[in-house]
Amino acid sequence: MRFLVKMPVLFMLVLLNVFVLSLDLAMSSDVFEKRRQAMVEKDIKGRGVKDQRVLNAMLNVQRHLFVDEGQQDKAYNDHPLPIGEGQTISQPYVVALMTEAVDLKGNERVLEIGTGSGYQAAILSEIVKEVFTIEIKKGLYEMVRARLQRLGYTNVQVKHGDGYYGWESHAPFDVIMVTASANHIPPPLLAQLKDGGRLIIPLGSTVFYQNLTLVKKDKGKHTIKELGSVAFVPMTGLAQKK
Repeated sequence: MRFLVKMPVLFMLVLLNVFVLSLDLAMSSDVFEKRRQAMVEKDIKGRGVKDQRVLNAMLNVQRHLFVDEGQQDKAYNDHPLPIGEGQTISQPYVVALMTEAVDLKGNERVLEIGTGSGYQAAILSEIVKEVFTIEIKKGLYEMVRARLQRLGYTNVQVKHGDGYYGWESHAPFDVIMVTASANHIPPPLLAQLKDGGRLIIPLGSTVFYQNLTLVKKDKGKHTIKELGSVAFVPMTGLAQKK
């Protein structure tokens, strides 16, 4: 009899714990959603980004899931955050600015150089047909590949390798986005850019600041437009490939 009396009490305690945990998760989710909405209104839309596709992607992708748990409270602040191995997740405004600058329509195949946390790849995947992304650091590659699979980004392929050389087996690309600084545009990337395609890269000093540079390819010729100053971590392995 004593055992039969205790079982319902234990069952009720388990149910109570599940309810409290579910309530905590719901409240956390609601808080993050409000912060994300505020970020888009103030730091993205408020600073001039107008492309509705980009705004929707910034609203849909949960940036707090792309940083360490200890950094999640800062996930919707408009600044970079460390993700390990000397790398960062880019400032939300810069992510939105770069995404808008390449003028996506929805049917593109995009190559990203420097997967990092996977956040930029996730933003792109909300808009375009296919994303191919390369990460040179093995630890980040393994982490982000598992993360993108877990979060259901099925139109993103991740490769471990040196992004300087691009991904020739999947070329040509409509858009190439380099999310690490370089002091020159890697020739293999220009060669893998489709005619009519766009390439965006932080170009200049790999130690201090760079100019966010948009390159358009038209009948084999390239036009270049500078979009403003940015600060990105350097493209790993570039020094020996000058």
